Amino acid sequence: MFQKILIANRGEIACRVIDTARRLGVRTVAVYSDADRGSRHVALADEAVHIGGPAPRDSYLRGNAIIRAALDTGAQAIHPGYGFLSENPDFVDAVTVAGLIFIGPSAQAIRQMGLKDAAKVLMQQAGVPVVPGYHGANQDPDHLAHQADQIGYPVLIKAVAGGGGKGMRLVEDPVDFSTALQSAQGEAATAFGNPSVLIEKYIQQPRHIEVQVFGDGRRAVHLFERDCSLQRRHQKVIEEAPAPGMTDDMRATMGAAAVRAAEAINYAGAGTIEFIVDGRDGLRPDGFWFMEMNTRLQVEHPVTELITGVDLVEWQLRVASGEPLPASQAQLSIKGHAFEARLYAEDVPAGFLPATGTLAHLHFPAQARIESGVRPGDQISPWYDPMIAKVVTHGATRAIALRALEAALCDTEVAGSVTNLDFLIALTRHEGFGKGEVDTGLIARDLTALVKAAEPDPGTRALAVLGLAGLDDPMIRGGITLWQPLRRTIAWDGGEAVLEVLGPGAARVTLDGTTHEIGYEGGRWWVDGRPRRARIVSHAAGTSVFGGRSLTLTPLDPLARGGAETGGGLTLSPMPGLVKAVFVTAGQQVAAGDRLAILEAMKMEHSLTAGRDGHVAEVLVQAGDQVEAGAPLVRLEEESD
Repeated sequence: MFQKILIANRGEIACRVIDTARRLGVRTVAVYSDADRGSRHVALADEAVHIGGPAPRDSYLRGNAIIRAALDTGAQAIHPGYGFLSENPDFVDAVTVAGLIFIGPSAQAIRQMGLKDAAKVLMQQAGVPVVPGYHGANQDPDHLAHQADQIGYPVLIKAVAGGGGKGMRLVEDPVDFSTALQSAQGEAATAFGNPSVLIEKYIQQPRHIEVQVFGDGRRAVHLFERDCSLQRRHQKVIEEAPAPGMTDDMRATMGAAAVRAAEAINYAGAGTIEFIVDGRDGLRPDGFWFMEMNTRLQVEHPVTELITGVDLVEWQLRVASGEPLPASQAQLSIKGHAFEARLYAEDVPAGFLPATGTLAHLHFPAQARIESGVRPGDQISPWYDPMIAKVVTHGATRAIALRALEAALCDTEVAGSVTNLDFLIALTRHEGFGKGEVDTGLIARDLTALVKAAEPDPGTRALAVLGLAGLDDPMIRGGITLWQPLRRTIAWDGGEAVLEVLGPGAARVTLDGTTHEIGYEGGRWWVDGRPRRARIVSHAAGTSVFGGRSLTLTPLDPLARGGAETGGGLTLSPMPGLVKAVFVTAGQQVAAGDRLAILEAMKMEHSLTAGRDGHVAEVLVQAGDQVEAGAPLVRLEEESD
């Protein structure tokens, strides 16, 4: 076993690797950028080395700097985590040349699976079924359009390099192909430095089921499947293991195909074979096709660990240090069911835009497995993926595990940034998902209901008023003035209420013309005579009420000044990011919905469109500009009366 390893990553995966390494007695070295100087993974590691600026290209993608850090600290091996350099074969070669061990597959294996088109040819040769499509080298737009016609619509345009939904577009009508192709190629070039795409037949009512494999360079085993069908725009939201509706026959067939795929490239370490599955008539052994292989540990690996009892990071370290596979296929079995929900800082009602902010309050329930790279007081940086945590639960049955996930999410408390927490809770309560009737289109079909921003009930708002007044202590601090109840007006950003303190444990809040009686008795809050499962927490960002649907009120700043009304004429940046392209010039006529610019933020491209018809008065940015949230980008001329 290694004595010391360097972790070439950040955030929750770096923390996850450190946890297992510490349990095995292996010392760890963290690397960090300017933005991560005070991060949790830096604090957890035994040593830490600064490697550059906040942009990934200036730090976590600097392979030479990472290798130098490993050599200088005496690390014997490098664990890549996922993302960044984890699937970069040139980095693996450089690690090997430096006399270090890469904790993962060989550079050759990564190259063989790194391009989706070449990987599909290899898989066909290994007897693994693949989706009909065009995987050739000819990238001429007319040729690709012809291939799409031959395959038959709908088709999926996919970047040949990378993953995570980037460079991927669904095209249902031939008239949309050219625009979708340009968009996919542009995003692929930005994300992976390779604009090449392939064309595949789009499977109706598809399910995304992947198989966890593990090899030692000679033989491989599979650790069963995960269902990752609950996606939005090809981004996984909630994953589970095993897949609902899976039969023994299909599990054996799919698992054997995954092992053949891994052994065909002499795979070493943890990897995932991703399959697209036709879910229209149940799961069938002849209804799945190879999509791609991820030659690294997956974000969703905890659900596999919980149903198998295997620590995949431990296996990675043991095999990389020269041990054979720790278990045979016959020794592996499934116990229960597990779910993982990805908690992100993102503005769901605004279209799931990535968000930033300082985590003024952060609390997770003890009954769930939590994997997180942040702590209370940490900032969600615009430079990296905005994940706050993975919330993982396990139960004897799927129903028990799902209810445990719902309860864990309801007991999760975040303040200081908007999150997708309510959206995740809504998914756990979705009737079809609860029955296991899941496919990759579920969220899109029911998106309106799932993202509907239900207003917190008046009782929750009344409790928040107590917190703003500094009375979140359950034994409400009473006071009398001239033998009358203490009465005051409480204002916040967006409203006000009248608070009367009646005595210890009792208050009255008048809000929007309605008066609510509040008390604290028997260890819980009571509102209008009914007990409430709620917790009031005051923090730097204001006051929050947690328990069910959360609410945060921000105190009104008496020194704040209002800004100018922008109406529909000024397009503002919805988040910090890089202006990738500007499509308009001053004086140009635009119509509502026309693209004005593309903003790149947190590894994704976002199109900004005109809010109304009009003429462009000013273009306030140019391609290459780094802008903050709220920065003006394009101004339209004033509308005439």
